[in-house]
Amino acid sequence: MSTLSKEYRERLEKLSTTNISDALDKLDIRGTALGIRPLWGAPKIIGTAVTIKMTAAGQTKSQYHLGSAAIDSASEGDIILVDNGGRTDVSVWGGILATGAKKKGIVGVIADGACRDADEYLAMNYPVFARAAVPLTARGRVIQESYNTMIQIGGVQVRPGDVVMADANGVVVIPVEKLDEVLADAELVLEKELQMMADIENGLSMMEVDQKYRYETMLK
Repeated sequence: MSTLSKEYRERLEKLSTTNISDALDKLDIRGTALGIRPLWGAPKIIGTAVTIKMTAAGQTKSQYHLGSAAIDSASEGDIILVDNGGRTDVSVWGGILATGAKKKGIVGVIADGACRDADEYLAMNYPVFARAAVPLTARGRVIQESYNTMIQIGGVQVRPGDVVMADANGVVVIPVEKLDEVLADAELVLEKELQMMADIENGLSMMEVDQKYRYETMLK
């Protein structure tokens, strides 16, 4: 499913989620997910979205381990995103799934909910982002409703194939058809921020830098 060329990845690697978030703001695109952080000191991840939608367990029973079909459908360089509506009382990802995802070349997992086996992610050096860690299994509590359908993560719409970045600051989602615009604006933001920091290092006061670059309005 991966839609990211080497060129796009190289450009994204130079940016942070804060740069992307500012560009999304400038373009009036809702793409900054809230409340989701790495479960350990995970590196930045960049990839295309493979999605999973969860729902409550009930009369309809799960036929297979959640995430299994999504992992098998994914391509190297993808990121799996799991929508569990922000619930933190049950896990929607664990060490077995992480092992399978890493083996497939999936660069990381982002859950709008909780995950377990955080110690195993650290041991295998595998990036997992979530709202919380919790020991409770998904068995009998939640089931996979669908995969590779539209979901939401942290209040942000995510479609299969959208571009995702996550780092120590959080998670951003770039609509794939807006990638060129978002990248161009994010690169301008980064360039201006680097110029501001260079001016500070060279002796300008904070007020002088603020007046020179007009931080409050520089996205306009």
